[in-house]
Amino acid sequence: MFGDRWQVFGMACRTPTTKHRTPAPDKSTGETRFLGENGFLNRVGGKCQVSRSNETMWATVAVVILTLSRESLSASNPLNVVTTTTDLAAIAEAVGGARVNVETLGRAGEDPHNVAARASDVVKLNKADLFVRVGLELEVRLRALTDGARNAKILLGGPGYVDASAGVKLLEKPVTRLDRFTGSADAHVFGNPHYWLDPLNGKVIATNIAAGLKRIAPADADGFEQNLKSFCAQVDERLAGWLKLMAPYKDAKVVTYHRSWPNFAHRFGLQVVNCVEPKPGVPPSPTHIAGLIAQMKADDIKVILQEPYFDTKIGKSLSETTGARLLVLPPSVGGEESIRTYFDLFDRNLAKLVDAFKETGVRGATP
Repeated sequence: MFGDRWQVFGMACRTPTTKHRTPAPDKSTGETRFLGENGFLNRVGGKCQVSRSNETMWATVAVVILTLSRESLSASNPLNVVTTTTDLAAIAEAVGGARVNVETLGRAGEDPHNVAARASDVVKLNKADLFVRVGLELEVRLRALTDGARNAKILLGGPGYVDASAGVKLLEKPVTRLDRFTGSADAHVFGNPHYWLDPLNGKVIATNIAAGLKRIAPADADGFEQNLKSFCAQVDERLAGWLKLMAPYKDAKVVTYHRSWPNFAHRFGLQVVNCVEPKPGVPPSPTHIAGLIAQMKADDIKVILQEPYFDTKIGKSLSETTGARLLVLPPSVGGEESIRTYFDLFDRNLAKLVDAFKETGVRGATP
């Protein structure tokens, strides 16, 4: 990692060889000058003098030493970041760079509403410097882990606690108070928690993570800020291309299994007309399915989006009955082997969605 810079450092510090230190009488003064390898060390009147160029060299060497020491220390003592989902982990890695070691409680392809608590996760949380969660009660099942980790700095109000939803413009916020104990534990009681599926919310998430990293490692704030700016610039650049790709399908109608996709649909101009689940986490009744079939036929719905962690039995039945294509899309990083970064998530899913639209003859409702 530091090879080139150590090589430069070594060249600057190399001890002058004897053949380069031949005494040379000064014709004007009669004094003898001993020339170092780079002509830096002079002996005049029995005293050693260091030239200005030598002073500059040693100042540069000092800066190199300090920089390498700091980078070596950071590399050997990374900040331990624990996130609840793979999406947050991908963004944390982008913002933290080499300064962080990121682990996630949720596994690739796992339903974020139903992340399984594991004993090893308590150890991760106990050692964590920063804990990043989706918020909005998505991880309510993991509360016992954080409480049992005996790490006050990652609890609400601590310097190492980050709620990634802070500042996000939430969709589907309830207009009346909801009782979370009615219906399902998957109920979106504070608004739709799948907000990372809007790339612009990815910038908000990154900003929140950067703020948390700066709190716990202020000496590295400039590096985190630089990484944040780079990430946000990539979002803006990629989003322009994604919007262009989706432009022909503006206002196209789809049905989804769970309400994972409203933020995605909002950003890319799709209409989610209904869901297989009548409410988040609530299995559909025969009556609901019958009504959904009638609606899909009436609106000529040709694509059903489903998450990979749900059983496809109902989706396949709907596809056979209505002629719509069942398209399984992972809503998180790691849901497929090819989806390794936050940007891969949109590249892959949008490409598959456009292919499905083309194959089924979907066109946008507006020009």
